[in-house]
Amino acid sequence: MSTTLRRVPGLAFLDRVSEVRVDGSGVRARSRQEAVLDVHFDGRRIVSFWLHRDGVKDGNGWLFAWPKTLREFLDGIADVRVVVTRTGEEVFRGEVRFGSGRGRVEVLNQHGQPISLDKYQRRVVAFDTRSGEELEPMLDAIDEVLAALKDVGIEAFLAYGTLLGAVRGGKVIGNDSDADVGYVSHLTHPVDVIRESFRVQRALIAHGYRITRYSALAFKVDVEEADGTIRGLDVFGGFLMDGRLYLMGEIGDRFEESWIFPLGTTTLEGRSFPAPADTDRMLSAMYGASWRVPDPAFHFDPPTTTVRRLNGWFRGLRVGRARWDRIYSRVLKGMPAPSPFVEWVGSIEGALGTFVDVGCGRGADALYMSERGEPALGLDFQPRSFAEAARRSEDNHLVTYWTMNLLEIRQVLVVGAILARRPGRTVVAARHVVDATKGPARDRLWRLCRMVLQGEDGGRLYLEFLSRSGSDGYAGQHRVRPRKPGRIVAELEQWGATVVHRETMPVSDRPGASTVCRLIVEWRGEDG
Repeated sequence: MSTTLRRVPGLAFLDRVSEVRVDGSGVRARSRQEAVLDVHFDGRRIVSFWLHRDGVKDGNGWLFAWPKTLREFLDGIADVRVVVTRTGEEVFRGEVRFGSGRGRVEVLNQHGQPISLDKYQRRVVAFDTRSGEELEPMLDAIDEVLAALKDVGIEAFLAYGTLLGAVRGGKVIGNDSDADVGYVSHLTHPVDVIRESFRVQRALIAHGYRITRYSALAFKVDVEEADGTIRGLDVFGGFLMDGRLYLMGEIGDRFEESWIFPLGTTTLEGRSFPAPADTDRMLSAMYGASWRVPDPAFHFDPPTTTVRRLNGWFRGLRVGRARWDRIYSRVLKGMPAPSPFVEWVGSIEGALGTFVDVGCGRGADALYMSERGEPALGLDFQPRSFAEAARRSEDNHLVTYWTMNLLEIRQVLVVGAILARRPGRTVVAARHVVDATKGPARDRLWRLCRMVLQGEDGGRLYLEFLSRSGSDGYAGQHRVRPRKPGRIVAELEQWGATVVHRETMPVSDRPGASTVCRLIVEWRGEDG
């Protein structure tokens, strides 16, 4: 999640919403001023939006088009209500037919759980679908993480939506879906708080927790519940410097230490948790002065200066992560087939020590090589991407999947060091990675390959990337941009590599087909 300092102007002066219509394309309405609206299907809130900010002009009114993350569910009939969030006024109610119009519209995830869209139109299992009993494991997890942080010297407290729900009403916010904690370091320099954050991470890993790092000052702690469910809690670090509080995600406010310490307490769902000394000031820094007014579609809008400081100090590890989170939140309708690219690699290579698929996505290519008898490793920075492949291959000891972010040099170096010491010949494959990343990430890829492939056992890197975009929609389908083969070859040569094979080919025999380039690359000398 991220944070804000100010609301979009005009929201405090809501105008009357009129002429509301709902159909298969979205919600149409008229309002001279901004309005926040909730859409309910069969009595359950599904999505909330700001009419002007999230909509487009449509004649004399506005159209909020159904988000892509919702469209696949819109087939059937639903009793639709549109309600003004702030006043509770119902401005539309009616039975709406979507698609075929057969059956009821069901917005459920692959496990059959009711889902809705959060403020960024991502699919979530919101708290308003859970009973008090079902919330207990999450509250236990908060207790556990706060205690673990205290054990490693961190005074953490409820933060963001979790703190907001506790202070505003003593309950979780219905449209929220996760838990957040924060802490303010007693150190006062960005470098020192970064070192502290990684020290805390190492200590939590030693306690048995799995950590996913968001930035140099924020991470997620995975807590396993009694039934095996993994619950992630976000931990946002902060510090005071020059009279300002800098707290991940976007706080950079004038603040006093006495407004934080000594920590007080607040009550959430009947339990007592630590909170900043002055919760009013903290929530005003997080959500603006109108934090007491519910707004399920709230977006964070910090000053550019705050964003630039926090980006420069701490970020760079999550570039593009929100986009891929949305992509891999979609329901997987069966495993994809192995790519023609990996079949080509397999026709050339065999008897390997390890096959490594960087940017493995759904994991089908690594699975394919393992089924040919080759030890295989799939690497991707979004763990949900390969979750189904990992589940299907639990009894297949030749394939494993790891999380690796090319923008986090620590992960790249650790993975490279491990792979460089594995016996046998290694082949690294990267399909649609160089055309989905920018220079810094590609530099890390070349560094990884040089570490792994320049040893005495040799090895090769196989690349496939888009070189010319046609009229077939291939670039959009694979979410890539064309790269000039000469530029990629030049980058590789700067890293000491030798290109031993280069070819381009159309992706199909249809008119207007896009073209991909394939490279086979070696690191032949230790000085490369």
